[in-house]
Amino acid sequence: VWIDEVRRGAADADGKLVIKNVSAGRHALRVRASGFKEVTMALAPARRGEIAVRLVRTTDEAELLFQQAEEAREKARDDVAREAAAGLYRRALQLRPRFAAAHVGLARVLLELNDYNAALEEIDAAHESRANFAEASAVEGRILRMAADADGAIKAFQSAIVEAKGFQPEAHTGLALIYEEKGQHEEAAAEFRTAIAQLSDTEPVVYQLLGAAYEKLEKYKEAVAAYEKYLELSPNGSLAPAIRSVMDQLRRQAEGRAGLPY
Repeated sequence: VWIDEVRRGAADADGKLVIKNVSAGRHALRVRASGFKEVTMALAPARRGEIAVRLVRTTDEAELLFQQAEEAREKARDDVAREAAAGLYRRALQLRPRFAAAHVGLARVLLELNDYNAALEEIDAAHESRANFAEASAVEGRILRMAADADGAIKAFQSAIVEAKGFQPEAHTGLALIYEEKGQHEEAAAEFRTAIAQLSDTEPVVYQLLGAAYEKLEKYKEAVAAYEKYLELSPNGSLAPAIRSVMDQLRRQAEGRAGLPY
């Protein structure tokens, strides 16, 4: 289930999902289930409470292959699995060459495989298939950043934000990472804060990134608050032990009584 293109989770065995932290205003809801036609619907500002979404089974082979590819990409933990996911995307695209979402999905896999040129070709195909495709521009920015083209990445991320009318957390996060690499920590922190506001606490790692930016700015109180939020959302996350190991020192620094880091 996605709201405004931010993934908010998966339904339980009864087909239900409780979503919290939904801001006021109009939203777009997107629902995908394996073997069913994807549904996108607008939610009016006053629409709240339980929302029923009726799904219809699909026999569209391109759609079914795309669903399999998306699941395979999300589960992939090595290059063999990523290559298998790429193969599924390619089969879907053979059946529907102008399948913009499949081009972007394939680009994401190719990025993980470090095949930047092929990934950019898929992004070009996605843009040809769908105008003003913000997700494609955001992924383009990620590819260019990994290819060490910081200026091109910034331009792509900024295009994604414009195309999405300001709401593109992946692009804001990408911009923040580039600013971090350039030593522009204030600008990085601002972009991380914007991404956090748009992600509705679905990506705890951005709080860790924000905390690290605050540390570099010697804003220890803000760093502590960001790290505490990460630990609240992801107490067993991979970064949790390292964060806990520095929290006492950061609290002392926040109180103006910095001691030795042990």
